Amino acid sequence: MQELALVLTRTLLIYVVVFLVMRLMGKREIGKLSIFDFVISVMIAEIAVIVIEDTDRSMLHGIVPMVGLLVIQVGMAYLAMKSRTIRLLFDGKPTVIIARGRLLPDALRKQRYNLDDMMLQLRENGIASIAEVDFAILETSGKLSVIPKEKGDVNSSSTLDLNSIMEKTKVPADFRFENLPIPLIMNGKVQDENLQKLNQNRFWLKSKLQQQQIDHFKDVFLCTLDHRGQIYIARNSATTPH
Repeated sequence: MQELALVLTRTLLIYVVVFLVMRLMGKREIGKLSIFDFVISVMIAEIAVIVIEDTDRSMLHGIVPMVGLLVIQVGMAYLAMKSRTIRLLFDGKPTVIIARGRLLPDALRKQRYNLDDMMLQLRENGIASIAEVDFAILETSGKLSVIPKEKGDVNSSSTLDLNSIMEKTKVPADFRFENLPIPLIMNGKVQDENLQKLNQNRFWLKSKLQQQQIDHFKDVFLCTLDHRGQIYIARNSATTPH
């Protein structure tokens, strides 16, 4: 009975520790964990089991490694916020499997993503036919994001015509459809490579910002161009007008 009470007490204590560690790791749906986050979570779970089962082992032998994993995870999350290179290294890149209503078999094979899974996720998105899909993007979490085709004509007179840009420049096929929307500014830093592939420059981008009364690139937290040619701009909170 005494041993059972000890196991129960250790279980409760480890539960509290694991709960706090997972809470401090940040809010993210379980299905959307990156591989790095998933590995950390599995390791924490394994350490918790070992400490609970081995009553001769000090609780510190479990708590200290958990705190260490928490520090590593939070540190990497902070670095990933500051560096897109690190984000791509740990999270990978999304893969377009349907582009302009055309299925891309090579992309499916590369991701080892079978047709049954694809059709299942299309149905979950309310899509009955691939012909209804403009873009389908397999996210790094394994979720399929679907952008259906427009049912009517899109009024794009006030926005940039992305198709005309694509026709005027030799944009690589793997760039044209990946990472939609296309980032032009991230954390105040201009993505010059994306601008060049769109046959545009910083002068053009700045003119678009000035239309929104924004004078400096550093004042923009995120600027993207979507598949319809529409530009989205989010200001840095420190520069948001009151």
